[in-house]
Amino acid sequence: MSELVWLIPLLPLIGFIVNGLGRNTLSKGMVGTIGSAVVLISFVCSCILFSEVYQARQAGQAGIIEQHVFDWITVGNLKIGLSFLVDPLSAIMLLIVTGIGFLIHVYSVGYMHHDKGFGKFFAYLNLFIFFMLLLVLGSNYLVMFIGWEGVGLCSYLLIGFWYKNSSYANAAKKAFVMNRIGDLGFLLAVFLILGTFGSLEFSTVFSSAKNFAVGDITVVSITILLFIAATGKSAQIPLFTWLPDAMAGPTPVSALIHAATMVTAGIYMIARSNVLFILSPFTLQLISVIAICTALLAAAIALTQNDIKKVLAYSTVSQLGYMFLGLGVGAFTGAFFHVLTHAFFKALLFLGAGSVIHGMSEEQDMRNMGGLKKAMPVTYLTMLMGTIAIAGIPPFSGFFSKDEILAGAFIASPVLWGLGFIGALMTAFYMFRMLFMTFSGTFRGTDEQKHHLHESPKSMTMPLIVLAILSVLGGVINLPAVLGGNHWLENFLSPVFSEGKALMPETHHLEHSTEYLLMAVSVVGVLIMVALAFNMYVKRQYKANEDARGFLGNLSYHKFYVDELYDSIIVRPINWLSSFFGNVVDQRGIDGVVNGAGKATFDIGKVLRLLQNGNVGFYLLMMVIGVIAIFIYGLLSL
Repeated sequence: MSELVWLIPLLPLIGFIVNGLGRNTLSKGMVGTIGSAVVLISFVCSCILFSEVYQARQAGQAGIIEQHVFDWITVGNLKIGLSFLVDPLSAIMLLIVTGIGFLIHVYSVGYMHHDKGFGKFFAYLNLFIFFMLLLVLGSNYLVMFIGWEGVGLCSYLLIGFWYKNSSYANAAKKAFVMNRIGDLGFLLAVFLILGTFGSLEFSTVFSSAKNFAVGDITVVSITILLFIAATGKSAQIPLFTWLPDAMAGPTPVSALIHAATMVTAGIYMIARSNVLFILSPFTLQLISVIAICTALLAAAIALTQNDIKKVLAYSTVSQLGYMFLGLGVGAFTGAFFHVLTHAFFKALLFLGAGSVIHGMSEEQDMRNMGGLKKAMPVTYLTMLMGTIAIAGIPPFSGFFSKDEILAGAFIASPVLWGLGFIGALMTAFYMFRMLFMTFSGTFRGTDEQKHHLHESPKSMTMPLIVLAILSVLGGVINLPAVLGGNHWLENFLSPVFSEGKALMPETHHLEHSTEYLLMAVSVVGVLIMVALAFNMYVKRQYKANEDARGFLGNLSYHKFYVDELYDSIIVRPINWLSSFFGNVVDQRGIDGVVNGAGKATFDIGKVLRLLQNGNVGFYLLMMVIGVIAIFIYGLLSL
């Protein structure tokens, strides 16, 4: 199978071509089957590859598979090939992208069944999977960049899928523009890497980078540019506002792109480049600060949102902040562990929200829900499991991955741990607030909605059940020693992070007693938040009222006016400047000069044509005057 690595991204590309060309001729059943089947086959191939890597790791080998497809760019001594790299890190990412991608394709068959753009939607989904696999499999920064740009394009297409709604189209444009800002950082980093190391291949760059001193200005510049790219793709301050607006796309899009795969591309890229980042302590500190600020800001906003998808969107931004916090404190395995568990429970929660919206006749405001657990028992139970997992309650998966990040933060700085702990408390509160407002109490919607209220079809509930099981059991892959585990994931990924760890200064490990204490404090705090949410939204049947929020509540509800701030300091000045250049500089300046020159020529011509009056006597007079003038000029020049 190692010789057929190229088949994994090729299959979704074939699905895109077939569904794209046959979107108006193929039946919906055929489109759904083709779109899902190609991803399923890619998943099976990924499983076979993973087993090969796993067996190699069991035998004490690195488990690295490289495949050169063809020479892409050859200029002088520069040779860049389209080549793929499968190692423990990319092997797991392949399983996430294709496995969860397949479940979301199956879910989409039911969710999008009545949509007129069914074929086009599946074509876009397949194209996204192709580019995401290209990003994950690339053995050099250029192939990764092609995949990086491709998923950005697909994000634009899928967010604005219902483009006739102007607000949805604007959300797609916003995502596209903000991602381009980050992508410029990636492109500049690629140029700087090429100029510094003479190659874009990961193996060459990382082996050469080890010869650089820690804090070298070139390496620092490269890592800052790469981090700028990651802030755009993975929605960190200041480039995070596109992701909540991206909820305009169909719910399967939110689950696939903005929860499980695309937004984790930044974490994957930094984890892949861990050698460079470890050589730049300043960048790691910058990542830690921005990450914790993002996690807290997004969590604070999620506390008061009433749109079920907006709550999950800000939750995603906050959880991405935790992943970046893990990267910033050097807990690369912990960060990637959270990528894995987050893919399970956040995809589950988004698909569960889509099931609720489907059953509620497209209603997204939680204030108009309530009491849905009787009508939608499968959706309720699976979303309950996802909520427990993201809240960090043991033994669900989110507890173990978040605990590992917080433990790494505590080693780096107790202040970072404290701030991360506060964010975890807010996470538990707003997630259970969402669950209780949606499923508990009495129904608050209209009679029409109540009449049509129903559980989703099996094509939608079966993926929920699979993801719920993964959300419960996913944490066992990296149980810490303090809980009787052997850090399987850390050992499995060690070939990817070993070179970087060798460059890191020695850090102390937490005593078991300290770990137990941190876990206990975290769990008790989360349970208190759950009890508080239960008291407010189940016992008291609290319903959000804008007038009763208070100053801080209104700040949170209005998202701390970040969009308005960006509009005031960036959008309006740019619009004014473009208007000034368009109306003043261009029309009155440049156009004035060009048009003025033409008008002056025309006016001079009108005067000069009077000389051509057809009078022979006048012509003779002018000839005489001309001869005299020439004669005088000749005399004066002697």
